Amino acid sequence: MDNEYSGYGRDDVNDINNMNDGDQQVHSAAGNDRGHGGATASGDALPEDHRLLDEYNDVHMHVFGTPLRVLDHGQGVHVWDVDGNKYLDFLAGIAVNSIGYAHPKWIEAVAAQAAQVAHVSNYFATRPQIHLAQKLIALAGAPEGSHVYFGNSGAEANEAALKMAKLYGAQRCAELGTDKPYRIIALTHGFHGRTMGALSATWKPAIREPFEPLVPNIEFVEANDIEAMKAAFDATGKGPITAVIMELIQGEAGVLPLDAQYIRDVRALCDEHRALMIVDEVQTGIGRTGSWFAFQREDLGGVTPNIVTFAKGVAGGFPMGGMISFGEGLSSLFSPGTHGSTFAGNPLAAAAALATIGVIEDEGLVQRAEVRGEQLRTDLRATDNPLFAQVRGRGLLNAIVLKRPCAHAAVDWALEHGLIINACAPDVIRLAPPLIVSEQDVNEAVAILAMLPEDLPED
Repeated sequence: MDNEYSGYGRDDVNDINNMNDGDQQVHSAAGNDRGHGGATASGDALPEDHRLLDEYNDVHMHVFGTPLRVLDHGQGVHVWDVDGNKYLDFLAGIAVNSIGYAHPKWIEAVAAQAAQVAHVSNYFATRPQIHLAQKLIALAGAPEGSHVYFGNSGAEANEAALKMAKLYGAQRCAELGTDKPYRIIALTHGFHGRTMGALSATWKPAIREPFEPLVPNIEFVEANDIEAMKAAFDATGKGPITAVIMELIQGEAGVLPLDAQYIRDVRALCDEHRALMIVDEVQTGIGRTGSWFAFQREDLGGVTPNIVTFAKGVAGGFPMGGMISFGEGLSSLFSPGTHGSTFAGNPLAAAAALATIGVIEDEGLVQRAEVRGEQLRTDLRATDNPLFAQVRGRGLLNAIVLKRPCAHAAVDWALEHGLIINACAPDVIRLAPPLIVSEQDVNEAVAILAMLPEDLPED
C-alpha cells in the first residue's frame, strides 16, 4: 500500500503518543498551507523562527552554519516548523528517517524499551542487542561466524572497520615477513566521516587538510579507474595493501554510483592479494537503494565484502551505527579491549533499530524504494526542465545534476515552495525521502522540482 504507514493513521499515532487532541488540531490547521519567502500562509512574519535561530547562533558551534528553519514536529513524510508551515521532506534527515516521522510501531517500541531499561554498561548484554545483531547478519547474508560491532554513528562504524583493517594488516605483514608498512586504499570523492581515522580516508581536501597530519599510510586512488587500482596493488615496494574502503554510491560527492564491473574487479584484486574489501553502507544500507544493502545489487557489483558498515537509516532516527565482519577468522581480530564504546548497542537504540527493520519488512519498503525511486527518476527526466543536466541514483537515493552551480539557490527555492532537498555539490541536488514515500508524494515533489527556475543565482 502507498498510504503513510500502510493502514496506520494519525489517530493511531495520537493514541500512542497520548497527545492532546486540541493541541494536535492546532498543528494540523497551521500546517494546511505552506508559508513562502519567510512568511506564514496568512502573510505574517516568522518571529518564532527568527527568534529561535538567533538563540541557536548564540549558543551552538557554527559547524553547520545557520539552520534553514526551526522544525517542531513531523508526521509520515511531512514536517512542520515552529510557525506551523508544512514541508514535504525529501531528505529524511539525510537518509536517516527511513520509516518517516512518528511511526506508531517505532514509538511503541522505543517507549516500551525506555520504560524497561534504556542503558546498561557493556559488562552486560540485553535481548534487543542480541536480536538486532542476529537480524543484521541475516539481512547481510553474512556467513556463519560473522559478528557485529555496534557504535553510535557512521563515523564510529568506519573507525571500527579501519581499526580492524589495521589489525589485519599487522597480521599480514608478520605472515609476509616484511617490515614495510601496510597500506589502506580509499577512493577519490569518497566520504567516510569526520573523526580522525574516518577523515583520513575521506577525500575532500577542504575538510581533510586542515587536520593533517592524519592517520598515515592511507592512499587515495581515482574512483572507477581499475588501472589506477592495479597500480596501487602492484606498488609492493611501498608495503602490502591490507584493505580497500569504498562507498558503492558516493553520496556526499553527488550520488555517484561506481561502475559494477569496477566493483567486481576491485573485489578480485582484493582476493588475489588477500586484502579486505570494506564497503561503507552508512548512507546506502537498510533498504535505501532498493536492496537491504547496496552490495547485494547486481548493478552495483553484486559482490560480498569482508566488512560492511552501516548507520543512518538503521534505527529510524535514533543514533545507531556499526559494522559487520564476515567470517570467524576476521571477527576474531577484535578481542576484549581492542575497541569499545560506552553507548554502543544500548537497548534503547537496539529496540529502535529492530522496530525500524520490522516496519521495513512488514510494509515491503525495500521493494517500495525500488519502485518509487524508478518513478522519481523517470518523472524527473520527463519534466524537461532546462536546468536539469542528469538524473541518477538507485532506489530512493537520487540526485539531480544541474547545468549550472546553483544547487544552494535551488534548495532555498524548493524550501520556500514546501519541499526539503539538499545540495551535496554546487551543481547537484540530493533526494533521499523516507522509504514510506507514496506515489502521490513523488508526484508532488516532481511537480515542485519541475518548476525550478532556470535563472537561479549561482552559488
